[in-house]
Amino acid sequence: MFAPDLSAHGSDTILSAPCASRYLVMELMDANLCQVIQMELDHERLSYLLYQMLCGIKHLHAAGIIHRDLKPSNIVVKSDCTLKILDFGLARTAATGLLMTPYVVTRYYRAPEVILGMGYQANVDIWSVGCILAEMVRHKILFPGRDYIDQWNKVIEQLGTPTQEFLMKLNQSVRTYVENRPRYAGYSFEKLFPDVLFPADSEHNKLKASQARDLLSKMLVIDASKRISVDEALKHPYINVWYDPAEVEAPPPKFTDKQLEEREHTVDEWKDLIYKEVYDWEECTKNGVIRGQPPPLAQVQQ
Repeated sequence: MFAPDLSAHGSDTILSAPCASRYLVMELMDANLCQVIQMELDHERLSYLLYQMLCGIKHLHAAGIIHRDLKPSNIVVKSDCTLKILDFGLARTAATGLLMTPYVVTRYYRAPEVILGMGYQANVDIWSVGCILAEMVRHKILFPGRDYIDQWNKVIEQLGTPTQEFLMKLNQSVRTYVENRPRYAGYSFEKLFPDVLFPADSEHNKLKASQARDLLSKMLVIDASKRISVDEALKHPYINVWYDPAEVEAPPPKFTDKQLEEREHTVDEWKDLIYKEVYDWEECTKNGVIRGQPPPLAQVQQ
């Protein structure tokens, strides 16, 4: 479901065995999400793409990894609606209360806790998914900030200035700055995402604009402590029509050496480690079509 495995289909990855060379041949995908965003998707395809994103994120978080750079250009899809998450260059091991550098994540999809230099945890990725969903509905970027200050202003202009409870979580200098900014009441999600932006309600799966809007309202929450988790999102009515325990509840990977990636390795050592990782994945992967999959994207009216 997500890209660390390099391919969701065992037969599509070719491994070169000689020690001198390692080649990874990855499955060719049809487009990235930037292109799909310009399409008029129905609720089935929209919710199914989100379901796959959330499955991938859940497995990452179960492995103790935060992606930190989710954006449309890092998400690729095939015409049959299967999706993969790419580019783990900024992914980091999660740690409770860890204050990570804010200089990550393409600006438009940065969560408030990143913009404000706060400590953050796994649901920083959920904010990014909310921004992506909003972009798929609006066909344009939700918070197109020019810099950190403008990014924060774009957020509060639309969602409103956060409560004093949230402001008290900021360090003194940041809190002083935020408190001195103009205060905004923000808009309701009905105003930000009116029904006209959404496809017609689905008769087959009973998916509605009101459900998608409710999910957006739970993902795009400035205070991360009140933001929906990936597990809660997967159970949301707009998503759970696709819920498959075999996909969602797979056991987390077993790490025999938690410090493996923190140590220095030569290029050849990294090649060997990658080869072993993909080989092990190949051994336990089975081919098959995902149950309940919607019609192909190729059938969507451009």
